[in-house]
Amino acid sequence: MVKAARCGYVILIMAAYWMTEALPLAITALIPVFAFPLLGILSTGECCLVYMKETNMMFLGGLTVAIAVEHCNLHKRIALFVILHVGQSPRRLMAGFMLTTMFLSMWISNTASTAMMVPIVDAILVELYATRSKKQEENATAIDMSVTSGQNQLELSPAGENGVSDGHNAIDTNNHEVEKEDKITDEEIDAANAEVFRQRHIMRRALLLGVAYSANVGGTGVVTGTSPNLVLMAVLQDSFSEPTGLNFATWMAFNVPGMILCVILAWIWLQVLFMGLFRKQSPIQQSTPERTAAVRRLIRQKYKELGPMTHHEATVLTLFIILVLLWLFRAPEFVPGWSAWFKDAFEGVEVDDATPAMLIVTLLFILPARLNFWCFRNPKDPEPPQPSPACMNWQVVHEKIPWGVVLLLGGGFAMAEGANKSGLSAWLGDQLVAFDVMPKEAIVFVVSLMTAMLTEVASNTATASILLPVLKEMALNISVNPLYLMLPAAVCCSYAFMLPVATPPNAIVFSAANMKSADMMKAGFIMNIICVVVITVMINTLGVALFDLQHMPPWANSTINALN
Repeated sequence: MVKAARCGYVILIMAAYWMTEALPLAITALIPVFAFPLLGILSTGECCLVYMKETNMMFLGGLTVAIAVEHCNLHKRIALFVILHVGQSPRRLMAGFMLTTMFLSMWISNTASTAMMVPIVDAILVELYATRSKKQEENATAIDMSVTSGQNQLELSPAGENGVSDGHNAIDTNNHEVEKEDKITDEEIDAANAEVFRQRHIMRRALLLGVAYSANVGGTGVVTGTSPNLVLMAVLQDSFSEPTGLNFATWMAFNVPGMILCVILAWIWLQVLFMGLFRKQSPIQQSTPERTAAVRRLIRQKYKELGPMTHHEATVLTLFIILVLLWLFRAPEFVPGWSAWFKDAFEGVEVDDATPAMLIVTLLFILPARLNFWCFRNPKDPEPPQPSPACMNWQVVHEKIPWGVVLLLGGGFAMAEGANKSGLSAWLGDQLVAFDVMPKEAIVFVVSLMTAMLTEVASNTATASILLPVLKEMALNISVNPLYLMLPAAVCCSYAFMLPVATPPNAIVFSAANMKSADMMKAGFIMNIICVVVITVMINTLGVALFDLQHMPPWANSTINALN
């Protein structure tokens, strides 16, 4: 119990530093390296080993492939292609931006996907809400016609005193009308421009919030999408010796439907909030056919500027697809995966997801980005052949990989290891047995809501590292399948929509849209509730069907028996 108290003290210090950012997050993650050995919780060797586990290597591999996608501009091609084909009306544009950001955020970092979308949003809105309206052009044309009419009346007036007088009166009358027309037109132009500016501002906030929400939710779709997913996989791998049934394929089977549902509901909510959906009068008017065509021309022009797909892009896309397929079919559960061949051939050698990730990364550094050698070279080219660069180089990887996140993951693993070895997780799990009086569905909702609120003020990796070991012990103590509590909590670590400091996408959008914190909190609070409700429904329907959550699994029972 004394060792558990010491471990709890270290975790409280780390949690306080992570929430207040008194120290950089990565430096706080290194505290267990000296604190755990000095307090007798873990030896230095045991503590350091968990900083580079298989999960971290998988994370590095997936991140390097994602950087290769960014490096060759393949992500921009995908984004423009989707937006071009979804549609150019305000509602269709929002759907296109959100679906594109969601898909990209599954594979590349949510920060990169958000940062890429912001300038595209601005460029499209310039065309969609141009300050010179068609009404302004019509008014200018009417003025020209009025002046021309006055001149014609002067020329066609009959000779004589009355005729001259009539002609003079005609000129005065028309000049008076022109001045009046000019005055009215200026007012109409100012009013029209003010209205266009107001609609553009509303639409910009709606689109940017949609991009941020989609980036945060998109990371839940695959295991490598965001750090809390990897923390969950690592905790399950360390805690249970037998397969738990949660792998790359089953993760996607469970989380992709929920991810898509959350994005659709976010799209509806933003329309209710900003576009007046279900209201008689919408604050954003539908775009004219002329402006819709202008937006389409702009997107098509930007897409054409990328040119045809290069050999570099095609190679990276092929390797990316191969990696996803290798992850999906390594151990899909419903059929023997390809890793079983090596396990049978080499006497129980386990091949995990880090192996195909590092294989693809190595190929990225081997395969050329251009075919300008041997039979691929144009014989008419007067220039001597030059060595082709590889699809990826170390300088790009070194600059773009967030090494602090790697340390943050390692610190979370060390914290979880210390809590497990010291008995702190078991003690906390015993204290939470009182929740057993509640219905299991209510427990999931409370845990998910608590996690979503905590991740607003703390790093999502730190939140997952602290909560998941405790939830594992709580589930074992109340005889509930650990996945029933741990999986929704891990997903909810990504549901940070309320505060600018919660996630990098929120911070990027908050700065770009010049919005107030209250505006983001009002929209984000409802999004938090929506997503928590969705994950609660999903775990009690699809989750039960996929993982048989109504019964304690054999892999959990064996752990309970070992502890007893």
